[in-house]
Amino acid sequence: MKSFSSSSFASDNAVALEFAADAVRSDPYALFTDFQWFLLTGRDTVFFTAFSKTRFDPAMLQDLVAKMVSLAPQLTHGFKGAKPGYPFPQRILEEITSVEEVDSFEGFPDKWLSASQDVFEHPELPLFRVMVANLRNGPDAEGRNSIIQVRSAHCLMEGSDAALLTRSQTANHGIQSDKGKSENWFKRFRGGFRGTMMAWVYSVAGNLVNAPERKLHYRTLAISRHRVRLLANRLSIRQRSLYFALVTHALHSEKDRRLKEKVITAAYTMLDTKRTASDDDFFRVRALEAKFPFSTDFVTYAKAVDEVMEASESKDITKFQLTILAMMRSLRNLSRRFPWMINDKVWRLQGSTGDMVLTLVPPHRTMGPLTDWMMEPIYCGAFHQSTNITTFCPGRDYMTISFVVEERHLENIDRIQKLIDTLEQDTIPA
Repeated sequence: MKSFSSSSFASDNAVALEFAADAVRSDPYALFTDFQWFLLTGRDTVFFTAFSKTRFDPAMLQDLVAKMVSLAPQLTHGFKGAKPGYPFPQRILEEITSVEEVDSFEGFPDKWLSASQDVFEHPELPLFRVMVANLRNGPDAEGRNSIIQVRSAHCLMEGSDAALLTRSQTANHGIQSDKGKSENWFKRFRGGFRGTMMAWVYSVAGNLVNAPERKLHYRTLAISRHRVRLLANRLSIRQRSLYFALVTHALHSEKDRRLKEKVITAAYTMLDTKRTASDDDFFRVRALEAKFPFSTDFVTYAKAVDEVMEASESKDITKFQLTILAMMRSLRNLSRRFPWMINDKVWRLQGSTGDMVLTLVPPHRTMGPLTDWMMEPIYCGAFHQSTNITTFCPGRDYMTISFVVEERHLENIDRIQKLIDTLEQDTIPA
């Protein structure tokens, strides 16, 4: 996992804030990059949830949200009447927070997870919500008093933001591209051409094919990081490769559970500090694509996954990113000229072009006043309509895995623990 920085190039002076407020007065999304626009138009959402040893009342929760917004000012963007960078008035804090009581935590956090489309229903409110459920009769045997969930439009938050906030550090983005490092003209032209063609293919094919909506379901899993660390060392592969292999092999082993017979197709994300002028100005994350050669023997498959990822990341990892960003820019331009072309059909078609999207977010380490009440395990996840997505969230002791997948994949999630058990039996020296 590449390192990441909480530093920002954004200016917090009054002139910049007034400029931002003026820019969004007529269009709340005027400051959004093409990547942000893409996730907003697709109505993509993310969630963060964890148990707490603290019981929250409405005033405590609103105070917590105010502190969170001060560390992640991008949460003040993207709604009618927004004043980017300014604290929320009490009225808004009350509208976007909620506290309830429950008799037990049985079924949590899975029963609480959803597509979170309600964050888009009120254009006059911020694109996120924070909710708490307190145990009615006090803490349970594990000392858990409440559970908290943050649900946000993906255009405002990414995994590195959640990781920074759990450390009580600023998640202010600023300008993420490096304007002083430009890719050569041919590489930019090639990426732009491919991205433009991809945008036209998706927009035209999406409307003609009209792919059916895939109903997605939610499930979480917490795995001991120590167990997987030992197994990765014994197999001489990276831990990330083993996690990806465990999930894709468990969910896509049958031929009818993957698009191609010989490979499992995946898109995955990573962070990279080598930024260029062509990078998105908001998001830190990079996207890569991979084709993992399938084998019924898991150890063989896991080592192949590790080799594919190493080969992909040793090459120019900006190639696919340039294409994806150009596609997003072209789709945005198409939506301005032919708004009827960019619709849910396009997003549904995109979800059918790969077997799985895999996202490993940076380690979540609770520290500082914002999260000193929080307990592991911590869960993060994402929703993109009709797309199977698995999000890995490393804590100190647990790696949590959040599945947003079709119902047919749910029954195979239990295979992951069985694979781990089998690997431990087969790799422990006699």
